[in-house]
Amino acid sequence: MAAVGGIVWIAVVVAMLASVRAKRSALGPDGLIQLSADAQRRTAGVVKVATVITVLILLGFLAFDFSVGRALADHPARALTIEIVGHQWWWEAQYVDSNPSKLVATANEIHVPVGEPVQLKLRSTDVIHSFWAPNLTGKRDLIPGYVTTQWFTADTAGRYRGQCAEFCGLQHAKMALDIVAEPRPQFLAWLAAASAPAAPIADSAQLAGQRVFMNGGCATCHSIGGTEARASVGPTLSHLMGRSMIAAGTLPNTRENLTRWIANPQAVKPGAHMPPSPLTAVQLNALVAFLETLK
Repeated sequence: MAAVGGIVWIAVVVAMLASVRAKRSALGPDGLIQLSADAQRRTAGVVKVATVITVLILLGFLAFDFSVGRALADHPARALTIEIVGHQWWWEAQYVDSNPSKLVATANEIHVPVGEPVQLKLRSTDVIHSFWAPNLTGKRDLIPGYVTTQWFTADTAGRYRGQCAEFCGLQHAKMALDIVAEPRPQFLAWLAAASAPAAPIADSAQLAGQRVFMNGGCATCHSIGGTEARASVGPTLSHLMGRSMIAAGTLPNTRENLTRWIANPQAVKPGAHMPPSPLTAVQLNALVAFLETLK
C-alpha cells in the first residue's frame, strides 16, 4: 500500500506541475481560457483513464485486505489452542485438548512453545476487554457472547507482558497477563506438571491451612486440581506458586504479598471482587503455608 500510494502521489505531483507549465490558450470574451474541442476531448479522456485506474487500485486494495484478513483468521493445522476468558480484572486460560484428562486450566500466566503457532480463542463474561501482547501480536477485543480468535508465533524465548487494552472499569490498569515462551521440551514439561493434581501433604500446619481453605469460604470461589475445590468464580489456584505474579500482575508472588492479598484485597486492588478474609493470624499463616505447596 505504501508503494502504490507513493506512485500515485508522484503521478499526481507530475500532473500538477505539467498543468502549471502547460501553454495557455487565449482568453475568451468572458475572461476565461477557452479550450478547443480537441483539448476538451483529450482532457476528458485523461480524466476517464485516471478514474478507471483509481477504481482498479481501490478494488485491488479491497481484495488484498480481504485476503490478509482471512490469512490472519485461519487456524494453522498445528496450532496450540488456548481459550482465554476475560473477567473484571483477571484472565482465565484453558489449554484445549481432545483428551479431557490433558486439559490444563490456569490464570494470568500462559506458557507457549517457541517457533510454533498458537491460537487464542477469546471471550468475555462481563464487559468488553481487549487482549494485547504488543511484542507478540496485535490487539483483539473480547466481546460478551461472542468468540473472537487470534494467533501468533513467538520466535524468541522470553517472558512477554499482555494487557487489557480496552477500559473495563476501576482496575483496568491492573489486568495483566504473562506469556512465557520457551523451547518445546520445557513447555511440555510445564504442561505435564500443570496437568498433575495437587501433591498430597502431611505437614500439620499445611493440613490446617487446607482445612481453612475448604471450610473458610475460599473453596466457594476457587478451584484446585485434585481436591474437592472446583468453583470457577475466581482464578484457579492449581500450581499457584508456579506463577511469577498474583492478582493479575499486581504483585510479585511472594509469601508476604500473598498474605497481604488474602487478608485485604481491597487495600491492594480496590474494587476487586475478592472480599477480605475474616481469618485470625494463625489461620492466615496456615492458609498461606498450604497455598505454598501448590507448585
